[in-house]
Amino acid sequence: MKQHFDIVIVGGGIIGCAIGYYLAKENTSVAVLESQSIGGKSTGAAAGMLGAHSEYKEFKQLYPFARSSQLLYQELYDEIKELTGIDFEMKRGGLLKLAFSASEKEEMASIYKLPAIEWLNREEAKEKVSTLTTSIIGAAFLKEDVHVTPIAVCNGFSTGAQTLGAEIFEYTNVSEITKQDSQYKIKTSRGDFTAAQVVIASGVWSNYFFQNMGLTNRIIPVKGECIAAMNEEIPLKHSIFHDQHYIVPRNNGQLIIGATKKWNDWNEKPTLEGIESVIKKAKEMIPAIKDMKMTNCWAGLRPQTFDGNPFIGEHPEMKGIYFAAGHQRNGILLAPATGKMVRDLLLGNPVDKKWIEAFKVERSISKSTELEEVKL
Repeated sequence: MKQHFDIVIVGGGIIGCAIGYYLAKENTSVAVLESQSIGGKSTGAAAGMLGAHSEYKEFKQLYPFARSSQLLYQELYDEIKELTGIDFEMKRGGLLKLAFSASEKEEMASIYKLPAIEWLNREEAKEKVSTLTTSIIGAAFLKEDVHVTPIAVCNGFSTGAQTLGAEIFEYTNVSEITKQDSQYKIKTSRGDFTAAQVVIASGVWSNYFFQNMGLTNRIIPVKGECIAAMNEEIPLKHSIFHDQHYIVPRNNGQLIIGATKKWNDWNEKPTLEGIESVIKKAKEMIPAIKDMKMTNCWAGLRPQTFDGNPFIGEHPEMKGIYFAAGHQRNGILLAPATGKMVRDLLLGNPVDKKWIEAFKVERSISKSTELEEVKL
């Protein structure tokens, strides 16, 4: 088994696998180390919405980064399918962001200037989805906010990376990373690996490495609970979204319905209370959901930073150690742009200075963002 690589990535979720894929395309010697199965944690729990427009309020000035990542999916879909045969299961049709009041419609005013956005009144929205509640006054139709199946995308990235020469090591737990001469030694359950550069992409579990590498950074888990239900009667071509809750139709006839938002909850099991609240919210959007058969429920831990921006960049003192973690609920959307940015940082390619500054690992919390953190 090969033990030395130019670059080792710690974490085999969608972020780590995207980085591995983009690096493998550049013929670098790269390995991805995952403590469990590829995409088996937060990635597999996600709904897969590519919501650059629906999340515009969250992204604020960073919308161009999110939008660029959304657009990358268009080329990646064909590229990876041709390379690996894996289908991302991209479902087009857009998203309806519901408004139950005039104030909610007004809160969405900022997105109307974005491309492919249309306001629909109640009657027009119900022409798109006849089973929508009559309590809405209308909906913003976000035509380009489509969705994918996250585990399929993650497998596409990891299989693509392997096809291009990368190595993937599942069930390989990393316990320690230390400097050894001009390279790093990565101690794992499969023995020691060495690499000139290391990328930490372990979601909320990146906290372990922040602490062991002398950083005060902290990623907070925000637990999201979801259910899947079989949809045998309601035609649904569009995703439905309101107040960070969603109903997402999959190609296999299932609806993915979520999600709760439980701050600093490390328990990865869904609760009866959480599932009950998800069902209640879904019925407010589409009342007929009450008659569907639930097939599964689960929970995932979204990695939240103090200001909502991920940590993407190099350790301020340990040169060659990079982080790519803290994407909160937008890890699926931001994976391609993150993969490209980390590739460019590692290989010395130009990177937009705005992104370097916004995502740098050593940025500090201010009083204003501290107050904002409490509201997240």
